[in-house]
Amino acid sequence: MAGAAAEERRLATVVAGWQGRPVLVVGDAMLDEWRFAESERLCREAPAPVLTLRRRISAAGGAANTAVNVAALGGRAALVAPVGADVAGDELHDCLDRAGVWDRTVGHPGRPTPVKRRMLAGNQILLREDSGDPEDPLDDDGVARLLTALHCATEELRAVAAGQPPTLVVCDYGLGALPSAVRAWLVANRDRYATVALDAHDLADWRGLNPTVVTPSFAEATRLLARAAAGFNGGHRSAARGATAGHLHLDHLADPADGPSELVVGAAPGGAGEREPGSPHPTSGAPAAEHGGGAAGPTGEPTPGEERVALTGDGLSVTGTGVTVNAAAGAGVDRAVLAESRLDELREHTGADVVAVTLDTEGAVVGGADGEPRRSHSTPVPASHAVGAGDAYLAAMTLALAAEASLPTAAQLAQLAATITVSDTGTCVCRREDLLDALGSGPEEAGRPTQVGAEELTAIAAEHRRAGRSIVFTNGCFDVLHPGHVRYLTQARALGDLLVVAVNSDGSVRRLKGPDRPVNPVEDRAALLAALECVDHVVVFEEDSPAKLIEAVRPDVYVKGGDYPPEMVPEAPLVRRLGGQVRTLGYVPDRSTSAIIDRIRSHPAVPPVNEGRPA
Repeated sequence: MAGAAAEERRLATVVAGWQGRPVLVVGDAMLDEWRFAESERLCREAPAPVLTLRRRISAAGGAANTAVNVAALGGRAALVAPVGADVAGDELHDCLDRAGVWDRTVGHPGRPTPVKRRMLAGNQILLREDSGDPEDPLDDDGVARLLTALHCATEELRAVAAGQPPTLVVCDYGLGALPSAVRAWLVANRDRYATVALDAHDLADWRGLNPTVVTPSFAEATRLLARAAAGFNGGHRSAARGATAGHLHLDHLADPADGPSELVVGAAPGGAGEREPGSPHPTSGAPAAEHGGGAAGPTGEPTPGEERVALTGDGLSVTGTGVTVNAAAGAGVDRAVLAESRLDELREHTGADVVAVTLDTEGAVVGGADGEPRRSHSTPVPASHAVGAGDAYLAAMTLALAAEASLPTAAQLAQLAATITVSDTGTCVCRREDLLDALGSGPEEAGRPTQVGAEELTAIAAEHRRAGRSIVFTNGCFDVLHPGHVRYLTQARALGDLLVVAVNSDGSVRRLKGPDRPVNPVEDRAALLAALECVDHVVVFEEDSPAKLIEAVRPDVYVKGGDYPPEMVPEAPLVRRLGGQVRTLGYVPDRSTSAIIDRIRSHPAVPPVNEGRPA
């Protein structure tokens, strides 16, 4: 239990570290509209329910929802995207304003704002109506204004970050917000951004960007591998038809704005992996005709039997969600295992440091340069609860990596952010407070000082350092806490971003002060120090010197109390060798533990009230 609490505090430290981090989001912004209705009867004209509208809500969608999630998680988000001069555009602006997103969108009067309208009854989605033509391109003037907005927003975010490069998130859902000229500008200006995250339906369009992280769905990752096998020639169909035996035959049919793409997957030309008409389906055992028929394979959304990828001897088996060319993996390999086996290839084809293949209700598979795949899991929920969960995942992953968190930590926080947003119907937004609550560190507890062990402190210090925070370190017995201690610790805390106080154990105090000390046990001394607002972390050490802790924590500033110069501090050479500085702070006159104890001992014991009196 203690280990779990320590892990939660470590993750909460990362969340605190990304507070205010500047993030530019660019891409396809849309409006999500939810209409909640009731139905008590069928209409006479057809066997269809008669709906009575009870409630309507609007929310930011697509790139706009990613920006909203960045802001809700504590980052400083700016959105650059084309938005129509229409009612939906006005509502989208209102959504961004309410979320605290810097609205740097560019108005396009002749181009409607994309909208997804969902009609629900009893929290069940009955239908969805999409408006906004993705084939309507930006004109030359619109592209020029979008490039100007990108440049200005980048410099604006750099200014608020004291000249440090901002983070970039690209959300390309195929709705036309990122034409070739904009993609070329982003690739050419890659060095203006520290961390770059890419979420694109067609990753092949972004070759040369070299992002920090890409977050494809399983279908998007499959399509990229298929196009890579075919040499990225032409469109999807030409690439498929030009493939040789042993390559994948994959046609893209779905609306790219509709989340994970629908695929038609079949054998490569030459008949490898084909099923004869009427032959058993590789996963369900049903005749092939029941799954779309013939060698073309299944189409559209996968059936329950196609949730897993079945392999044939030549490694060219098909399902509605993907393919594999790894025949050695064995039969019955699921999507997570398949994704793990292709992470290195995906990193190579995208140029990304990190690839996170999202598996909707099955979580995600994440891989980095170390070649070690990480698997995260999610809880299955109704589809109406998961709209926008990928945006929360992308926002948290980006912020964590921008704050220099380790890859396992970033993956864990991203999955948690996505998971805790799916508790109800609507477009998912993860708030910083909700994430901290899930970590057991709500806003009222996130900044409280905590008593930690030496190993835990080492990990916490590393996370603070990666977040760019300066660490102040001091140590002492603190036997009887008095105003001199409080003033000294307050001054020490002002020298950096957080203060670590190391407390001598009871045995250490006895060796240093004599057999009659300490007056108060170490449990009480540590608890009182932890209660001070100026103290961030308290740790107990057994040795007479804090040298081991100093080597582990590597403080930026080491503080001791006294009127002597820093050169006389025994730990000074070690601290300076580790790159820190040493400061000494004077004590408050007549305020010392020894003086207080001497005064207490100099007073005779006061006899009980009735002592020496007749009963």
